[in-house]
This record gives sequence, structure tokens and C-alpha cells, in this order.
Amino acid sequence: MIARAVQVAVALMLSASTAFAQQAAEPPPPPADHAADRVYDPGVMAAARANMHQEHGGETFSMVLVNIAEYQSLKGREAYRWEAEAWYGGDINRFVAKTEGEGTFGASSERAEFQALYSRAIDRYLNLQAGLRYDVSPKPTRAYATIGVEGLAPYVIETTAALFVSDKGDALARLEAYYDQLITQRLVLQPRVEMNLAAQDVRANDIGSGVVDIELGLRLRYELRREFAPYVGVSYERKTGRTADFARAAGEPVGGTAVVIGLHTWF
Repeated sequence: MIARAVQVAVALMLSASTAFAQQAAEPPPPPADHAADRVYDPGVMAAARANMHQEHGGETFSMVLVNIAEYQSLKGREAYRWEAEAWYGGDINRFVAKTEGEGTFGASSERAEFQALYSRAIDRYLNLQAGLRYDVSPKPTRAYATIGVEGLAPYVIETTAALFVSDKGDALARLEAYYDQLITQRLVLQPRVEMNLAAQDVRANDIGSGVVDIELGLRLRYELRREFAPYVGVSYERKTGRTADFARAAGEPVGGTAVVIGLHTWF
């Protein structure tokens, strides 16, 4: 009986070995990348995966933000100011358009500029931006190549730093930062600072080298809706250094504090 049992065991081992060898020689086809394709139409599933990718990271967005659109009252002088931007694109690459300027009611704008930029995310908080800036006023008009960064600094401070080089070789720079402090769910206080700098005198536009001007603002807005928020505040602006000297020589004011009333909106 022992011999018979040994014979059966050997036969089973040989049979299993033969079956294993056959399986090793003829492996089954590898599975597809997407298991659902085995059950459903692969074309339908490919369209569903493309749609899911679009909704989770590949979608295209757009936004228009008017951060400042205001009336200013400064020592009997009635003025206006605007600052807005719009963008279109995805999470990484976007096209950005910006505009800002100011002027006095009843006269042509004292400053008006437009920018067209390509923006690319370089980390989760910062975008690198490059493109063109065109100043409609003051005269003479100027075109600039521009490069800069825009994003969130620590403590959720919206920050922009940009360098501009004109078609005449003049180099300018701008630093801007603001912070939205929620007092309530609808009442928001926005402190703000902006500084312009120049590497050289630009006498055609009454710009002196060094720090050109600085603006400090404090605006309190109430969000009737998240997208629609009127505000009131104060804004202190002052030309400095050689730019202030040029203004005094031309009989123009070098700065002052204005009461502002405006609208912050986005869509």
C-alpha cells in the first residue's frame, strides 16, 4: 500500500508540474489599463474618463475682479480711480488682463495702463507672470515688457511684484500688497499698500529715480452679496524724492489724504 501511495503521489506531482509548465508557456493576456473596459464599451468609458479629468483638475475657468472702482474727495478735488483684472485658463496656465488708472472729473485721465500677461503657477501659492504693459496716459505713451510674481504671501497677504522695461530702455518696478480682514461674515476691512520705483529719471513723464510714490489705503466694505460689495475708506498718496521735486517745480501737489467711496465686485 505504501508503494501504491507513493506511485499516486508521484503521478499527481507530475500532472501538476505538467499543468504548471503549460500555464507558464502560455500566460493569460495581460489585463487592460481600465477594468471597466472589459464590461462596457471602451469608447464610452474613454469619454467618461475624459469628462472626469475635466471636472477634477483639467477644467477651464474665468473671472473678472474689480478690486477698486471709486470716487475720491481730496481738498475739494473730485477724482476717480480704478483697478481691475480678468483671467481665463486652468490651474496652471492662464491669460491675464489688468488695467488701472486715475483722473479728475471733467478732465482726461492722469494715468491709465493696460497689461496683457501669460501667467503660470510655479508653486501652490505663486504665479509667474510675463507680458506687455501699455500706458495710454500720461503722454507720451509708453510700451513696456513686464515680468513679475503674484500670489499669497504668509498670513494670506495678496502680493504683487513686477518689473517693467519700456521701449525707451527705462526700468520701473511696482510692489503691491493687501489683506482682507473679516470683521464679520459680510464686513471686510482691507488695508493696502502700493509703491512704485524707477531706476532712472524719466523726465518726459515727470518720474524721478528711486521711490516714485507710495499709497496707503484702508477700505471697509460690506458684502451685500459676495460678488457685490460697496465700500468707504481713506487713501493717502504721496510722491517722493525727485518725483516730488518735479511735481513742485510744475506747481502740482505732491500728495494728500482722500476720502473714498467705491465698489468691489467680481463675476
